[in-house]
Amino acid sequence: MLLKYKVWWISWLIVTVLACQQESIDIDRHFIDNFKSPASFGTMNIPSGNELTYDRWLLGKKLFYDKRLSHDGHVSCASCHDPSLAFADDQAISPGVNGRLGKRNAPSLANIGYHPYFTREGGLATLDMQVLVPIQEHEELSTLVVDILARIGNDDEYKSLAQKAYQRDLDGFVLTRAITNFERSIISSNNRLDQYEQGNRKALSSLELQGKDIFYSEKAQCSSCHEGSLMTNFGIVNNGIYAQYLDPGLMRLTRKMEDEGKFKIPSLRNIAVTAPYMHDGSIKTLDQVVEHYNSGGKNHPNKDARIKNLNLTDEEKLSLVAFLMALTDDDFLKNTVYR
Repeated sequence: MLLKYKVWWISWLIVTVLACQQESIDIDRHFIDNFKSPASFGTMNIPSGNELTYDRWLLGKKLFYDKRLSHDGHVSCASCHDPSLAFADDQAISPGVNGRLGKRNAPSLANIGYHPYFTREGGLATLDMQVLVPIQEHEELSTLVVDILARIGNDDEYKSLAQKAYQRDLDGFVLTRAITNFERSIISSNNRLDQYEQGNRKALSSLELQGKDIFYSEKAQCSSCHEGSLMTNFGIVNNGIYAQYLDPGLMRLTRKMEDEGKFKIPSLRNIAVTAPYMHDGSIKTLDQVVEHYNSGGKNHPNKDARIKNLNLTDEEKLSLVAFLMALTDDDFLKNTVYR
């Protein structure tokens, strides 16, 4: 009788697991089959031959979470880009292989497919190129594509997915294109400001509406940098964090003094969950961010002219932070297809 019960229980467990796996596959397929790019975001630059398909997306997702892409087998792309944190993390500087600290704060990957250039100083022209940076960086995954392929190239699931997705064996082309295919699906477009602008006048509280008015006002000029639906104009500017910069920013590429301390303006979408802030994670809270801009920042010859003393009242600062908190897209953060 006991043996019969054990057989029944194991059979039930197998059926349940398989049913859950099938349900997850069905949800993922439905997401991809019904994927739409928000019209207000403009046109996403998708290279010909790497259009979004379920097989490409699934392969990219598997690679994104695979720790075998790192030298020590303990770090994946998702280690620094957590979906529950808007594909950023909560560290000032993220640890890579063997606990080595990187050089910069990990940015959110939300809506990354709309960016015109990549890395904190905008030094790379394509998302496909960007994928190679963390793979090769000594403080991040610290490996080479050829070593990754030697490690996972004989994985039967990867072999099958590569053929289905790109009709070729798993190679450097397939690896980078699949990851970027997944990354372009990372869309956040339903925060409470979005809902308000789509007609739900109850989506924002009175305090948040006051903050919205401050955000778009001539006094604060927040929207001069964080403009449009993506809440960034992708400018590369010096925002006065330091009088002297340890990280030269854009100057690292151009070698021009006028580019010292210049970094790409980030989107403010989901900003409440991506602390700490700035290129080096040096500011811990949104209140401190607002205070930085209210004070006019540090004196530096390259500081953008828009960074100046704002003379915001305590009430205005409070309402501005409340508005920034309303930019959190809860549906996006909880979307299980990204996990």
